[in-house]
Amino acid sequence: MSVSCKTLIEMMERLAPVGLAEHWDNVGLLVGSPDQMVSKVLVTLDVTLPVARYAAQHGYELIISHHPVIFKALTSIRTDTPQGEIMAALLKHSIAVYSAHTNLDIAAGGVNDALAGRLQLQQIEPLQITNEDKLVKIVVYTPSSHVEQVREALCEAGAGHIGNYSHCTFQTAGTGTFLPLAGTKPFLGEIGQLEYAAESRLETIVPQSLSKQVLSAMLLAHPYEEAAYDVYPLANSGVRQGLGRVGRLNRPREFQDFINDVKSALGIAHVTVAGNVNKVIEKVALCGGSGGSLIGYAVAAGADVLITGDIKYHEAQEAVAKGLIVVDAGHFATEQPVIAVLVEYLQNCSREAGWEIAIHSDVINQDVFARY
Repeated sequence: MSVSCKTLIEMMERLAPVGLAEHWDNVGLLVGSPDQMVSKVLVTLDVTLPVARYAAQHGYELIISHHPVIFKALTSIRTDTPQGEIMAALLKHSIAVYSAHTNLDIAAGGVNDALAGRLQLQQIEPLQITNEDKLVKIVVYTPSSHVEQVREALCEAGAGHIGNYSHCTFQTAGTGTFLPLAGTKPFLGEIGQLEYAAESRLETIVPQSLSKQVLSAMLLAHPYEEAAYDVYPLANSGVRQGLGRVGRLNRPREFQDFINDVKSALGIAHVTVAGNVNKVIEKVALCGGSGGSLIGYAVAAGADVLITGDIKYHEAQEAVAKGLIVVDAGHFATEQPVIAVLVEYLQNCSREAGWEIAIHSDVINQDVFARY
């Protein structure tokens, strides 16, 4: 069985809404059509030429990548250049590419939560707040016989989350009136006759970024030809999201023990360290990929150490001067844990929806850096 690329995009954007992405980023469907049918999906950090060729050889119709396959504006597509060769391979074999970059870094359950989970951190919070999702309240009136059907559709689409509680709704019973006019096909009543219907007012809250998909799911489940509903903006604070994470170890560790655990968790043999390695480690900041810009935020959060990649010389000097240990574990190693998380998420979506499509993690990409 195959599903449309658009359907898989909806699942990705439920996890990592594109509105979370930084303004300079390029995310979304970057190659292909949303109407393209997909039966095999390959999940990867980077769309390199070997990855594109592997996807073509093994019949993948969609690649989901973290790093955008098109980042800077293209002024030409020359097949005698590395970028042009990749694009040619993708287009020749009708392989679509969807990229979730900084939105996946920021999103709950994305790159940084995957890394925090791999390091078994507790009491995890964003390190730099970049977004606070606004909340809206959706109120819909439905016949009492279908209130559970509509409620379930709302909640399964992402509505009804308050703190660590899900499926939060409120309903009250009442009587609705309507008069079906000529040309209508009423679920209840007769054309030209005023109908009094036993209805329920069902209300719930939802992040504004998910409101369109929640409303679509509600309308699909609603039995009426024309559903009556309202959407109210709320002053309540929404979920705060951002770059990096900070959390605590389950117990304080000597630095050498801690760093051995980090290397084991990430499957690497070496890291680069700057700072006082005689320090006991309890509070850990992290950022998958390039996190040198978060040194100030790690210090402000009271972290003992920042784990990230791509640390520059002067960034390391700044961290040491501020009493923070920095551990450069590599761009690849600190982002790679999200691939397994994405595969599991999409496989669960496939199972629940009965798609029966193949979703695999990339086995081609390796860290471009080798340490000797």
